[in-house]
Amino acid sequence: MRRKAALALIATIAALACAVFVAACGGGDDNGSTTGASGGKVIQSNSANGNVTVKVGSKNFTEEFILGEIDAQALEAAGYKVKRDLNLGSEQIAFKALKNGNIDGYPEYTSTALTSFFGKKATEIPSDAKQAVDEAQADFAKVGLVAFAPTPFTSANAVGMLKKKADQLGVKKVSDLEGKSQNLTLYGSPECRQRPDCLVGLEQDYGLKFKKYEVLDKGQADLSIIFTTDAQLSTRKDVVTLEDDKHAFPPGNVTFVARKATVDKAGSDMQKTIELVQQGLTEKVMRELNARVDVDRETPRQAAREYLRESGYIK
Repeated sequence: MRRKAALALIATIAALACAVFVAACGGGDDNGSTTGASGGKVIQSNSANGNVTVKVGSKNFTEEFILGEIDAQALEAAGYKVKRDLNLGSEQIAFKALKNGNIDGYPEYTSTALTSFFGKKATEIPSDAKQAVDEAQADFAKVGLVAFAPTPFTSANAVGMLKKKADQLGVKKVSDLEGKSQNLTLYGSPECRQRPDCLVGLEQDYGLKFKKYEVLDKGQADLSIIFTTDAQLSTRKDVVTLEDDKHAFPPGNVTFVARKATVDKAGSDMQKTIELVQQGLTEKVMRELNARVDVDRETPRQAAREYLRESGYIK
């Protein structure tokens, strides 16, 4: 299958990433428990990690399911006992579960964290990815959480539209919807209604009002809230992404956020392992993985395992 062949390129991408992130791709502790993927090395199981149980969570959409599985399977390869809760719900539900100790960690987008948890406006998110990550890590630390190094890829919400409809209305950027949105139906996830980088941003930053807001999988819509790593952007040529000309949808890298108590108990292998397997996750690769699940109907677990194997992280 075309996607399976494409994933064979990930090992090369991961190796190149190691050349950039030299420190993260070096050897692990003196016990040799975690090593880089370049040169055919794999995550080595450390028997001492078997005394630690890590419960990995995720939010409730495809990309999060895949990322949660990548993290969970990598930790299992390193010898940890892993439990999963990979369909928690919105970011607020996942964050509450983490703070309450119902899970030990989950993947979160830095832009989402800064806007939904720490009160920043979407327009206040730093355009420099490193600065945004640094701010998120500092804010998480204040509430007793550890945010690991981020993924190479960034993802943001975007407004997608059928090209035929966009051409008909003469729409190329989101602000072009002014005077037209009241006759259009917007389609998105349940939590989008409360998100500043989603429906709220469209209403407040652009001043748009829509005829109707439909939850995913219900009815027909003229516009859709999609991710910039959405599978349909690589598989459908009839969908266009409208330019976010007022920057209501800031891009965000993904960081695994964990309870400090768990990180301290788990030792350095936990963070090293997760940061290692994230290195091959470019935007192209993430879009490909999403397509394997949403288009090819593989399970998130299957897509994650194939990514880890093709990247050389596990055998």
